[in-house]
Formats: sequence, structure tokens, C-alpha cells
Amino acid sequence: MSARYQVTGATAVEISASIESAIRDAALAPGDPLPPVRTLAADLAVSPATVSRAYAELRRRGLVVTAGRHGTRVRPRPPVAARRAALRPPPAPGLRDLSRGQPDQRLLPPLRRHLAVLADTVGDPVGYPDLGVLPEMTEAAGARLAADGVPAPGLTLTGGALDGIERLLDAHLRHGDAVAVEDPGWAGLLDLLAALGLRPIGMPVDDDGPIVAGVAAALDAGARALIVTSRAQNPTGAALSADRADALRALLAGRADLLLIEDDHAAELARVPLHPLAGATTHWAFLRSVSKPFGPDLRLAVLAGDETTVARVAGRARVGTGWVSTVLQRLVLSLWADPETTALVDRAAQSYERRRHALVTALTDGGLPAHGRTGINVWVPVDDETSALTVLRDAGWVVAPGALYRIAGPPGLRITVSDLHEEEIPALADTVARAARPTPSPGFTA
Repeated sequence: MSARYQVTGATAVEISASIESAIRDAALAPGDPLPPVRTLAADLAVSPATVSRAYAELRRRGLVVTAGRHGTRVRPRPPVAARRAALRPPPAPGLRDLSRGQPDQRLLPPLRRHLAVLADTVGDPVGYPDLGVLPEMTEAAGARLAADGVPAPGLTLTGGALDGIERLLDAHLRHGDAVAVEDPGWAGLLDLLAALGLRPIGMPVDDDGPIVAGVAAALDAGARALIVTSRAQNPTGAALSADRADALRALLAGRADLLLIEDDHAAELARVPLHPLAGATTHWAFLRSVSKPFGPDLRLAVLAGDETTVARVAGRARVGTGWVSTVLQRLVLSLWADPETTALVDRAAQSYERRRHALVTALTDGGLPAHGRTGINVWVPVDDETSALTVLRDAGWVVAPGALYRIAGPPGLRITVSDLHEEEIPALADTVARAARPTPSPGFTA
């Protein structure tokens, strides 16, 4: 075991937590050996049975492996990882922070009126037998999906898009399985895969979504799940075009060995048509969260899919969290049915569209390629992320480094437009152009 870390604890729970903390903080590296059971028991003044229980719990959770006389070692790809968000530079006072990737809070629908109505109409408390997906939620969610051409032979709810993805992967995959993901792609998803002990295979992305050849290569490499962002891809703003969706559906047609997951997290904020892949494979799921249009605190996502996939997710939930709060369901139903809220969401979508388009245009007019078909982010390829971030920081701007989102793709920057004022765009575009193409140093002179 690494001499840098000393395991502590007096109980099996404390010992396993100490070792997990060391793995997470990289004090214990993949492949590092743990002390023999009796040695650690003597060091900690506990019984060997206590250490054995701690090691058994770590094995059960996929953190360590035991290989006979080779002893117990940290798994080569342990399912704990530092969050990629930690790579984002902390904003300093006085800098304009365009790195956070969050919706504009000023454009989120107010909840006070809907909560007041809910308080007057929610009725008497209900018991456990009456809880689950409300029939009216099933009807309303199914209708909204059908309007976008998404079938819903099965439908349930999860606590947000990432929760839904985790439940789907947990129901279908095993530790060490490969998952095809967009590259660059959502940092939160890459963190989740690491935590689950799954292996990401990157698929290159252009403005129309994952490139077909990249998807085919990921499938050939053994991917057992494929995760695609329908619109407003984070960080590039890509959206599946009709032609790309047709090509991917043809590639995936009839696959029974692959779980297809589509994430339409932008939903009502997206200003381009949806071209779903739903139903292309035997096992599939389509997720639509309410967080981006209606508020991050509304932890609800609709999950539609084939009956078997939805049944697995719903069945697993019944022995875990159980259900998404019916109070939250009624609040979302109230927001969906309110014309004023619909108008506010549409206004937000227009605002994001206007600001994102203006920034992309300003950058491309200056000769700098930029991407952002939909959503709240713009992706700018650069040669050197560190150099570009430094130039921007010195000019008063903070953006997100592409390293948060990349597996093997080329470097870039993600700029979130949700907090960007339109009058700031020319100055920002000029600074980004300088950052992406820094003036070479003249070197030493005599």
C-alpha cells in the first residue's frame, strides 16, 4: 500500500470509508495493494473479521478486487472519481463568469402562484398505496412526447435526467461494460460513468450530432449502451438533424444487444425540431427533464421507452426511492398547463437563441470557427486551452476549459450565454479571437 496513506477506523464501515476516501483523493492508486487482513487488523487493533467485512463491502461496490495469493488491490478502474467540475477555474471577484452552464435565473418561470394554487387544491394526505406516477401525469407527458414524434409504450418518472441515465445503466449493464458517449460531452455523465465503473468510448460530434462512423466504431469496440443528446448538446450545442437521425436509425436498427438512451434535456427551450431515435433498438429510453426550462430545483424527468426497459427502471425504483413526489408532479402539471408559463419559456428560448446566434456570428465573422446550433452554450476550438483561458482571465472573462468535456477530442472552450448581455458580445468575441490565436512571443533580442 502507498506509504502516503494510513488506513484508519475501528469498525468495518469506518475502515471501508477510509479506503474509499483514499481512492477518491488518489492517495491509493489503481492497482495499489491493501494490507493483508491480519496485518491491518493488528495495526488498527480490531479483529480480522472486522477488516474482512470492510474488504467485502469494498469488493461488493467494485472498489477493490481480490486475486488469491496476490491479495486485495484497488481495482484498475475504481468506480469513484473526482468530479470533472473541479477542473473549472474558480471565478475571482470582478470577473465575468460564463463557465457555469446554467439557465438564466431571471428567465425561469416563477413558482409562487402555482405553489399557492397547489396548497389549496392538493387535498388530503395520501398513503403509500396511492403513490407513484399520477394518471394525469402519464397522460400529459405522453401527449407532449407524441407531439414530437416520440412513442411511449412505457412511461415512468425519475429525479432528473442524470438520475434516469443512472437507473437505466444500472438496470442493463455490469461493472466494466463500455458505454458510447459524445466527445466532447456532458461532464456530469462522464463523472457518473466513472462512479459506476463503466468505460466510456468517445464518439466525435459535429453540429448534426454524433458522427455515424464514430458511432459505428464505438459499437465495433464493444459498447453495450449508446447515449445521445437530442438537442442543445452540452458543450457544443449540436442537435440531431433529420439526415443524421435517419443514418443512425439505419445503423442501429434491430440491435438487441445495445441500450439506446436519448437525452432531450433542453426540451421546450430547443428551437429546432426533434428527430428522435426512439425505437431503433430493442431496448431504448427517451428522457426529457423539466430542469432547464422550468428550474433546476424541479427534480423530475419523464422517461419513455420499451416496456421491458421502463419496467426494469420502475421496478428497481420501487425497492429504492419508490417514486417521484406526487406534489412535485402536480406542480409540473400546473406549469405545463399554464399559458403564461408557456409564454415565459418561449421568451427564454428566444433570448438564448438570440444571444447564442449573435456570439457565434461575431466569432465566425472574425474568422474563428464556433459551434452552437441550440441551447445555452457555444463551443470554440482552440490550440491551447491553458493559454486561451489565461488571456480571457486577464481580460476579465471566465469560461469553461474543454478538458472538462473531452475524452480524446481536440481542445476547446465552452462559453455559456445565459448570463451574457448582448452589448458585451463584441468585446467578448474580440477577446476570444485573441485568446484562440495568441500573438507569438518575439523571443530574445540582442
